[in-house]
Amino acid sequence: MTFSPPINSIQYLLRHAIDFRALQACPTHSDLSDELVLDILVGGAAFASDVLAPINRGGDENGATLKGGVVTTAPGFKEAYKAYTDAGWQGLSAPQSIGGHVSGGQELGGQELGGQELGGMGLPMVISVAVNEMLYGANMAFGLAPMLTGSAMNAIIAHASDELKKLYLPKMVTGEWSGGMNLTEPQAGSDLGALRTKATPNGDGSYALSGQKIFITWGDHDCTDNIVHLVLARLPDAPAGSRGISLFLAPKFLVDADGNPGERNGITAIGLEHKLGIHASPTCVMEFAGAKAWLVGPENRGLVCMFTMMNEARLFVGVQGVGIGERAFQTALAYAGERVQGRVAGAEPGAPISGHGDVRRMLMDMKSGIMGARAINLACAYALDMSEAAPDEEARTADRARQALLTPIAKAYGSDMGVAVTSTGVQIHGGMGFIEETGAAQHYRDARIAPIYEGTNGIQALDLAGRKVRRDGGAAMAALIGDLDVILADTKDISGNNGLDLGCNIRHLEAGLVAMKSATGMVIAMDEIDSHAAAVPYLDLCGHVISGALLIKSVVSGLKAKDPHAPAMQKLVWHHSLKYLAQAPAYLAQIKCAAAPVFAYPEDRLADL
Repeated sequence: MTFSPPINSIQYLLRHAIDFRALQACPTHSDLSDELVLDILVGGAAFASDVLAPINRGGDENGATLKGGVVTTAPGFKEAYKAYTDAGWQGLSAPQSIGGHVSGGQELGGQELGGQELGGMGLPMVISVAVNEMLYGANMAFGLAPMLTGSAMNAIIAHASDELKKLYLPKMVTGEWSGGMNLTEPQAGSDLGALRTKATPNGDGSYALSGQKIFITWGDHDCTDNIVHLVLARLPDAPAGSRGISLFLAPKFLVDADGNPGERNGITAIGLEHKLGIHASPTCVMEFAGAKAWLVGPENRGLVCMFTMMNEARLFVGVQGVGIGERAFQTALAYAGERVQGRVAGAEPGAPISGHGDVRRMLMDMKSGIMGARAINLACAYALDMSEAAPDEEARTADRARQALLTPIAKAYGSDMGVAVTSTGVQIHGGMGFIEETGAAQHYRDARIAPIYEGTNGIQALDLAGRKVRRDGGAAMAALIGDLDVILADTKDISGNNGLDLGCNIRHLEAGLVAMKSATGMVIAMDEIDSHAAAVPYLDLCGHVISGALLIKSVVSGLKAKDPHAPAMQKLVWHHSLKYLAQAPAYLAQIKCAAAPVFAYPEDRLADL
């Protein structure tokens, strides 16, 4: 099935929903011209549509296989991966050199390591988010492999020794070697403090890892010469719980003196999970049997080090939700434009179902919801870029806080939107949506994992309410709300000019901001049990308001710039304001009541009244 990456939508939001010009004005990205951005987007779109999309269906039908401890990827995936690395896509936002910058100017631990060239492009995260959204839309199962490699590189860059950086980073940047994240164990899912994998010192600076990990995405495969595993484990006599976890680097093949893969390490895939979706992504049960490994970061600080990897991965899971949602929308739009069923009001006989009011409503729900979540993803990536590239420390500090605040929202809102949109795509297909041949069912199945992995969306909501809002007394959220207030003021200023009516957007944004301010005050004042019960509705409220405000901002900016796409965007944002932004105040009652109605019902009656 075909896929046409939404270049116009992505470019429009880059121009008008975020302050991309400010990023281009930073010295680190002074050579980031509009022409270069367009070339990258066009190239990424071509790779997504021509290379990845054609093998998506086959990957779902055939999946990865495991035989004799060897994982073989679905037909066409190894060749596609080689094409991906040959084209240099893995190094899109990777550093150009050790001692250079990462994703827009971050120094590698502030250390000069001899200026070793790595070959990365050093482009900002917003560009990586834009390109990877297209890759996920074309083939979500494939896109997980490079995502994990990029995130693993970030952890190595931030926390590993100079020796490990020099040894592993260059071939990870090119994609010759991939990276993996090994956290979950059978008894330790989201509660990483319960993990049992052991790390025993070998006496030569290395460690022997023993234990089992489950749900390891792309834990083993045949696409690269080596796999660099980052593994959470416990040292002897480590403190109990999460305070006693350390991070280790363990390659599939030990690296010889020349930097080449040599002897096989004690790491084996002993099982492949049979999953609801993303069948072509090998999700492995990994056995570590005395695997040789090296410590990354300080002892017993593994969770802190791993979160360097996980925070970026969480953003990209939100991007996955948008990507697969876009694919589902295009599939539904094509079907609705061809399927004839019933009489379309006001149309000639034989008109397709896209003319039915209810079908058109569902299509608009899909398109506007995707656009809003896409805007949040780009805003989060932009904050990360500016936290590294802004010219003064005060601005960088503010952007770091903004990026931290938006990360759980981007992950949860984007992935939840992906599930909602792909479900609507099945509905538009009717009975044919429940049949595998249309592809609508695969999109729904693939999307369903995104709210679960890299920290469930409930955990993201707890992170938002607890660490990101309550911990600093709401300072970062207040700064964000202040910026949204400016968007509202700008919208009021332009509305009415030359007959332009943005009254619907103004009313719903105004009400949404009042609700967001009120809800934030409630969450800050709550005790812990109430804040936990209110966390998810609070995140949903924030997602609707932030996405609505960013889209409205894009309309105002686009109209001022006389962007030819602005009038169409105005109509799309009208629908978004009515469908999504208008929901925000409805969450207030649930947030206010918090834990009371959640726990009021007798626990012994939950099974049956």
